[in-house]
Order: sequence, then C-alpha cells, then structure tokens
Amino acid sequence: MTDLDAHSERDETPSAEGRDSLGQRRPLWRKLAFLVPLIALAFVLDRVTLPYYVLGPGPARDVEPLIHIDGTRTYPTDGRFLLTAVRFSRPNIYRLIAAWLDPARAVVPEEEIVPPGQTPEEEFEVALSQMDTSKIDAAVVALTAYGGYPEDRRPGILVESVVPESPAEGRLFPGDLITRIDGLALDDLADLRARIDEAGTERSLRFTVEAGGETRQVNIRPARVPGIDGPAIGIAPVHNFPFPLTIESGDIGGPSAGLMWTLGVIELLTPEDLSRGRVIAGTGTITLEGEVEAIGGVEEKVVAAEDAGASIFFVPVENAAAARSVARDIAIVPVDTFRDAVRYLERTA
Repeated sequence: MTDLDAHSERDETPSAEGRDSLGQRRPLWRKLAFLVPLIALAFVLDRVTLPYYVLGPGPARDVEPLIHIDGTRTYPTDGRFLLTAVRFSRPNIYRLIAAWLDPARAVVPEEEIVPPGQTPEEEFEVALSQMDTSKIDAAVVALTAYGGYPEDRRPGILVESVVPESPAEGRLFPGDLITRIDGLALDDLADLRARIDEAGTERSLRFTVEAGGETRQVNIRPARVPGIDGPAIGIAPVHNFPFPLTIESGDIGGPSAGLMWTLGVIELLTPEDLSRGRVIAGTGTITLEGEVEAIGGVEEKVVAAEDAGASIFFVPVENAAAARSVARDIAIVPVDTFRDAVRYLERTA
C-alpha cells in the first residue's frame, strides 16, 4: 500500500467526531447548535428581575456640611458625624445568588420594601417625606435642648408630618412653613387651632405657605380626621425655629437618619466639641421627645460606617445585637435617647 492509498483510506474511515450516523461530516454550526438555547436562557435570566430586593451598604455622608444655620453663631468641628443608608436594588437570579452568599447584603421579599398597592415610585416619595419629617424632628429636639426653643421662635407654624388621606395630603408637606391663614399672620399653635375651629367643616381656609424660597397659596377645607378631636386639616404642627435652619438630604429617604441629624445640629450649636476629631456614625429614628427607635438594615449600615472609617456606631438598643454580628473594628454603642449618645461622647472624649 502506497502512502497515498493509506492517506485516502484514513479519509474514508468514519470517526467518532465530525460525522453523523451516516458517516457524513457535520457542519460546525450543527456542533454548536446546542449552545443556542443555553445562551438564550442565560440572557433571559439576566434580564428578568425577581420579586425581591437586595439590601447593601449605601452611602455614609457627613451631616455637618448638609446642615445650614443662619442668624446665630455656629461651632464647626474637626470630626465627622456620618449618617448611614442602605442601597436597594431589584436583582436578577445572578445578583440574587451573589447577595445570598455575601454577609454584607440581605435579600428580602418585595412587599417588605414596597407595600402592596404602591408602586416603587410612590414608595420612594413616601420615604422622602419620612426623611423630611425626621429632619424637622431632629431640629426640634436639638433646639429644645440647646437653643431655648420653643419659647424662642419666629412667627409661623412648621408642618412636621401629614396624616394620610386627610384634607392636607398632597397640599401640605413636611417642612412647609405656614405664615398666614386667610391673609392674617399666624403666630403659634394655639392660633392655628383657633382658626381651624372657627372655620369648622363648613368652609375652606387659605393658607400662605413658604417652602424652598417660594410662596404659594393653598386652600384646604377642614374635616373630621380619625384620631384628631374637632375639625382638622390633618397635619402635625410645630412652632417655627428661632432662626433659619435647613437640612439637605438629597435622594436619601426614610426616617433613620434622625439621630445623626440631631447630633449634627447639636455639634454646630454648642461650643463643646463632641466629636474631638473622631469619625462617628450611627442610625435610628428620633421622636420629638428625643427617643431613638429601631430601624431596618442595620447590618448594611454598620458595614457602610466601617468602610467610611468610623470608630463609633450609635444604634437603637433593639438593633444592637444585629449590629454587633457584623461589626469588625468599630464600637457598637446602643442608645435609648439622643442624650445617651451625647453623654457617651462627653465621657469618651
């Protein structure tokens, strides 16, 4: 047999690869055809979001540059007070698996973030409103303790919060300053109550409202609001501040920055330096009585604080165990009130 014959004989012999059952060579596209459905499935899994949210560490922001106080002396500090936040995202299957494997992230059902009947956009608006209320509450607490408030105040009434499904919903918002009713100057809470009682539920009142440097007129007719005696428009009012005080929060929502807003305002209003050059973080809602209440996402907030270089993390007592479970090199300090946090800083300075 010649070399040529041997070569021809090998070409004609069927092999295990490259030939079908009839001994014919399969085209390359047929060999790769089985990959097409796998690629399509992978693409679909990447594009489809699941009914869950992934919670991860969000931004940690220094509150002092976000607090603006005019008309009184302030005392800037070399330290930093950080609010901490949680970042939410809708995952696909790959991000969901990655989040389950990451101790710094949590996976929760969609309804824990977006209540049934709400859209994500509506939930975000509610969260922004909660943040606005927390800023008012923080300022009230700090000014009451250190600023001679409410005895020392300017005319007008601030909207602290709005009752859902009340006459004021969608017309007034947390942080609005009501300066006049039916063209007459509004002085204090007793004046507001008297004007609403006088109108009853039979006629509307015209409110002059200032917010964001603009003035608008709002007509609201009082009604019977559950939980409020007598005719009401459905707001929780507080006295105006003794001087201009505003807080920027950007796109961060929810009420859990209340404690850190409070400490930031106190630090600016008082000559004593609470931070002493330290980086201090924390979380917790603040009530008008100065109590610190539980929040969600504490594990992610501790991680965010550590990543930002904080050495102290204030946390509501109810969240302390969860915070300690992820803490590495940060002191977890449980507090019941804002005064607990102030005393800790004074004691450890």
